[in-house]
Amino acid sequence: MITVSVVDDDRMLIEGLAAWLAEVPDVRLIGRATTVPELLRTEREPADVVLLDLLLGDRSDPVANVRRLAGLGRKVLVVSVVTSGDMARQMIGAGAGGYLTKDHDLPALVAKLREVAGEELAISPELALGWLADRDGDRPVLSPQERAVLLAYASGMTLAAAARSAGVQPGTAKNYLERVKDKYRKAGRPTYTKLELADRVREDGLAT
Repeated sequence: MITVSVVDDDRMLIEGLAAWLAEVPDVRLIGRATTVPELLRTEREPADVVLLDLLLGDRSDPVANVRRLAGLGRKVLVVSVVTSGDMARQMIGAGAGGYLTKDHDLPALVAKLREVAGEELAISPELALGWLADRDGDRPVLSPQERAVLLAYASGMTLAAAARSAGVQPGTAKNYLERVKDKYRKAGRPTYTKLELADRVREDGLAT
């Protein structure tokens, strides 16, 4: 069962979403709010995924919203009417696990929720090609979890300490690092050691 909380100030959309998700056996809506602070105050328990609207009525900074949630270890799927690959990159860079435009149907939304819950990077299909074409060809796209473990480990932490910092088990952290190394290898930048990982963090500006 994947639990979801939604942050959106469109009450009609939220009510419709609640009705739709009631028909999905493995997804349950447990929280709803119009702002991120309201969600954090009222949520009875942290949901597996936060479904976050990009532009909220309180005019809060979308990047700050994602960073606040990601900083608490929350998995975030941003949804928006904004069909911009650059905006999607900003949200992923801030720590979101995915970005979906609002012109998709419920099955597409549920699929992306499952991907984010499963710690996969989830991007709207129509943005994916542009994302890959626009980004630097030798700079891999890392999931928020891969990036968190990489930053902790490359900063000098042991694998066990990096795993604790990222909120995962050591075995999971090791798998993330292997994925990161594989992505750099496929990008033509072979990376094997901790020092080389630290070099990639510096070269790609991942710590900023």
